[in-house]
Amino acid sequence: MQERIASPAKTIEILQANDFQFAKKFGQNFLIDLHVLDKIVRSAQIGPEDVCVEIGPGIGSLTQVLAENADQVIAVEIDGRLIPILEKNLADYPNVTLIHQDFLKLDLQAKLDEMNVTRPIKVIANLPYYITTPIIMGLYESGIPLAGMTVMVQEEVARRMQAGPGSKDYGALSLAVQYYAEAKIAAFVPQNCFMPRPNVGSAVIQLTSHVDKPVKVNNEKLMFALIKAAFGQRRKTLVNSVSNSPELSFEKAQVIAALQKLQLSEQIRGEALTLAQFAAMANELEEA
Repeated sequence: MQERIASPAKTIEILQANDFQFAKKFGQNFLIDLHVLDKIVRSAQIGPEDVCVEIGPGIGSLTQVLAENADQVIAVEIDGRLIPILEKNLADYPNVTLIHQDFLKLDLQAKLDEMNVTRPIKVIANLPYYITTPIIMGLYESGIPLAGMTVMVQEEVARRMQAGPGSKDYGALSLAVQYYAEAKIAAFVPQNCFMPRPNVGSAVIQLTSHVDKPVKVNNEKLMFALIKAAFGQRRKTLVNSVSNSPELSFEKAQVIAALQKLQLSEQIRGEALTLAQFAAMANELEEA
């Protein structure tokens, strides 16, 4: 086993040797806690048959552990200054492929095809707040075969992903994630586990992809437009938020009729509906 990159002393040594300065625009916070790294790998259930895609490897702390457990690791890093550091730190791991690119602009399916990867992948990431939702939803909506995702995010975001109806954390992200996967917080991670220290706590959340979707909906696009409308004007009734949405073209009477068929009050707000009820609502409105 190679010396762990993630130890505080080793991380400082690498940063100083390369005169590396953290870039705020990339939301860089490198993990320096070996126990958390092991917990991520255990939560993701990484095994010798797995292909892992890591988003934002930094200096390779987690990449190193993934490479020792998985068949292949594809690490995508946006910061060009980190590529030579990664190449040096991971020189002893031939099963790691480094890609210097913005993950949001990467055609991941084309890269997987190029590498002859045909099995479902596992995505691992320590995600900055500003790109958490676009990356997670982009992956699900892309149709790429996903066995699951294990991501480090802000604690508040992790709570939102697994929240249920009626709670303050429940929202569009909760419903979207739960449509595609089972969400479970695997660990809470304090600020002192990172360098530099972030302003808020983080959490590791495990998203295990559903084999079959938990609800039957005829038009996914319509269901998500309803969800977006409902939480875009959270304090309004569902009737008002849907009928006033510029992305939808339903009259109040149509929305009320759909709610009545579902035996729901016309005064109900979107935050009170379950995923199954949003799906049923979409099916009713599509018929209308």
